[in-house]
Formats: sequence, C-alpha cells, structure tokens
Amino acid sequence: MLEKYNKWTLDFMESWKALDWEKTLTLLDKNVEYYENPIDKPCSSFEEVKELWKVVEKNQRDVDYTYEIVAYNEKYCIINWQMTRTLTKDNTKQQIDGIFQISINNKGLCTYFKQWRYVK
Repeated sequence: MLEKYNKWTLDFMESWKALDWEKTLTLLDKNVEYYENPIDKPCSSFEEVKELWKVVEKNQRDVDYTYEIVAYNEKYCIINWQMTRTLTKDNTKQQIDGIFQISINNKGLCTYFKQWRYVK
C-alpha cells in the first residue's frame, strides 16, 4: 500500500516539476473528487480540473519539491510536501508547505484529492 501511494506522489510531483499538466491529468481518475482549496466546493467536472492545471506551464518555473507520507490506510493517504517555485508573471519566488489527502483506486488513479497549502 505504501509503495502505491509513494509511486503516485512521486509521479504527481515530478509531472508538476516538469510543468507537464497533461501527465498530471493522467494520474487522476476522470471522476476525481478534486478540491483545489479545502474550504471550497470540489471541482464540478474533470474539465474544471484540467483548466486549473493547464495554466501551470505558463505561470511558474524552477519547481522543486520534497514530500513525506505521514499517514495512510486502505482509504486515504496524507502527504506533507514542500515546494519552491518562481512565478513567471513577476519573477516572485515562493516557498510552499502543504498537505495532500488522496485516495487511489486499483488502477493507480487518484479518486479523491484535497490540498491545504501555506505560502511563506
């Protein structure tokens, strides 16, 4: 189980680092319950998730990350991640500390995604 969560997280973070939003989307089930922000409603469709990720290649660069799986069971995995990136619009460097809560199906696709993040 831990191997499955670790592989998914590594693939997800590597696709983000590579700014490859199309690869990122291949890691998500088409019916994923996707929360960009934990206090908002989930995305209403996969197309809405796609629109969130399409802008990544245009609005950031120099992405680097670390992560640690802090808890998991049959249903959920909790991942603490840290990232540095540069926003292309104004060359602002960001440091982010975040949490993902995910569920993965038998095909290795994420069916539930919720994130919390703090930009330092």
